[in-house]
Amino acid sequence: MERQQHLLVVDDDREIRELLQAYLEQNGYRVSTVGDGKGMWSALEASRVDLIVLDLMLPGTDGLELCRTLRVKSQVPVIMLTARGDEMDRILGLEMGADDYLPKPFNPRELLARIKVVLRRFNSVAPREEEEETGSSLFFAGWKLDTVGRHLEKAGVVSALSGAEYRLLKVFLDHPNRILTRDQLLDLTQGREADPFDRSIDVLVSRLRKRLDDGPKEPTIIKTVRGEGYVLSARVSKQEPSE
Repeated sequence: MERQQHLLVVDDDREIRELLQAYLEQNGYRVSTVGDGKGMWSALEASRVDLIVLDLMLPGTDGLELCRTLRVKSQVPVIMLTARGDEMDRILGLEMGADDYLPKPFNPRELLARIKVVLRRFNSVAPREEEEETGSSLFFAGWKLDTVGRHLEKAGVVSALSGAEYRLLKVFLDHPNRILTRDQLLDLTQGREADPFDRSIDVLVSRLRKRLDDGPKEPTIIKTVRGEGYVLSARVSKQEPSE
């Protein structure tokens, strides 16, 4: 029997918590709700959580800081709720490691759709049992991507990736030396169409370049193709190249 997926809603508005709990439970999820960061950490310690719906504006530690701290410890997917859809809030949320965002006020049906997409994308890149046993890595441009631990490694130094960073890098590595448009990247990583002002892919590309020490002025690994999109300009191998 398939395990019921567990969602954690973190919002200081009791009415929103109760509404989302009732709606999401009606749609087959197990739902826990808390009103602040302290409650979030307690809930994560108490049981396994498959996805967090995290409000940006919280008493005490805000959602951005909670997301940043969470990413050091866990890869659990996060959908950030942002007030009024402010672009800077969305960009900061993505920079802190959120997988998607939704501006308030929102329709619960849209949140449900986002949850399904994020969980599907997350599970589609989760390591299979045979990979967990044998290990699996991709090598490119002097870097190693561990697809089980979902981290980068170079010269013995390990760099952890957020869920969104990992998915985007995996898409690039699955399509090396091929130009991918922003729309294609957004669909492959988040399963949704871009709106004309959506900068999430640009933010994630910028973050990946920093992870890869890929100079922002003249990047050599993830290149910008003006008017078209981005391309991973590197050979990708499943075996470490011989020196």
